Amino acid sequence: MKIKRVLIANRGEIAVRIIKACKELGIETVAAVSEADKDSLPARMADRAICIGPPRPIDSYLNIDALIYAARGTNCDAIHPGYGFLAEQPELAEACIKYGIIFIGPSPENLRQMGDKLLARKIVRDFGIPIIPGSEKINNFKEALRKCEEMKFPVLLKASAGGGGRGIKIVNNIEELKIAFDKAAAEAKAAFGDETLYIEHYITNARHIEVQVIADHFGNVIHVGERDCSLQRRYQKIIEEAPAPSISSEIREAIRNAGVTIAKKMNYRSVGTVEFIFDQDKKKFYFLEMNTRIQVEHPVTEMISGIDLVKEQINIASDYPLCLSQSDVRLQGHAIECRINAESPKEGFQPFPGRITEWLLPNENGIRIDTHCYKGYFVPPFYDSLIAKVITSGKNREEAIKRMKKALESFVIKGIETTIPFLKYLLNQRDFIECKINTRWIEEILSNESLRLS
Repeated sequence: MKIKRVLIANRGEIAVRIIKACKELGIETVAAVSEADKDSLPARMADRAICIGPPRPIDSYLNIDALIYAARGTNCDAIHPGYGFLAEQPELAEACIKYGIIFIGPSPENLRQMGDKLLARKIVRDFGIPIIPGSEKINNFKEALRKCEEMKFPVLLKASAGGGGRGIKIVNNIEELKIAFDKAAAEAKAAFGDETLYIEHYITNARHIEVQVIADHFGNVIHVGERDCSLQRRYQKIIEEAPAPSISSEIREAIRNAGVTIAKKMNYRSVGTVEFIFDQDKKKFYFLEMNTRIQVEHPVTEMISGIDLVKEQINIASDYPLCLSQSDVRLQGHAIECRINAESPKEGFQPFPGRITEWLLPNENGIRIDTHCYKGYFVPPFYDSLIAKVITSGKNREEAIKRMKKALESFVIKGIETTIPFLKYLLNQRDFIECKINTRWIEEILSNESLRLS
């Protein structure tokens, strides 16, 4: 069934990205916007915009009834959830099925399988893919204490229903465990409505490597290489690149094959990302989780493959078979993405909403900007602080880094504080240039050095 009109159940740069893909496919778009986003770029770009509620996400972008009502009221035959908000909630996919609307994403079953991190671990372990050593569900502090003593510190406390870095605590000793347990459970309950925790062994010298997969309704599954997302702050990715640098060809091939195996054996359909932790000391990788949606960092894969992942996602939802085989996927060069947030690095990365008084984008070959902002736009205080993604490519990593430095240097944003100075600082660090990094690298820089981010 060809999709004719899509309700975009999201906001910001991903809504703009989806609108562009739909226009190229000849599909009409309706932007579902909150009251705070009525004057947003997605609202201006879409064929039509419809207000779905007040600014607070719980009253708008997280309101399934409002989204279904908006889709039916505007004769949309599909809903694209983007990332975040309801993108990985099976309840939205089920509501779409109930009302005869196409959900541009995987099945409710797929969403449930990977949305519960404990269930996902069990499923993947049964597929023969290595998982990080850890526990089953932890019901109380006494169980947590007993398990930690068996596993040895350090460990991670993690929320079973978690995502986005919430409900995760590093525990180095018994003295830290009680406070960390209570905090993790409370954070999980507040964020996901589920306080269930489990414990994983904490790998101190780890890289975060993820595999992009595409799967259709006919059993065809391919990968589009891998990305390195190790540069994180508080479990939030800051800089991503593709392909993952400084890993052996054997590890690269094994990780890619593991991603395809997981998607194939769980009868996955749509685009998705299988995430792994790579232990740099032991040269072993372990399944971490699967994100059943388009990723924030998908552009780096598009830059080195030439494959439009959002279009592929829409075509799969339309029941079209993949027009690509694995041998058709040709990865060339290197790409890097920097996320620019409306935050003040000098003030502990506090969010910095406000009106953009000057907005000048870099415009050269090998540079891509994904954004929803413009001069005069008011960055609202209600949502994630991401305002732009800068993606650069080159024939190799060195050239991509050089272009990124130049792009950030020429990107002019006034009226609000941004993380551009911090990104420039990171890109000039010798450890980054020589790829001597891990998932703790940024946190160690922030704790050990006084940054000059003018």
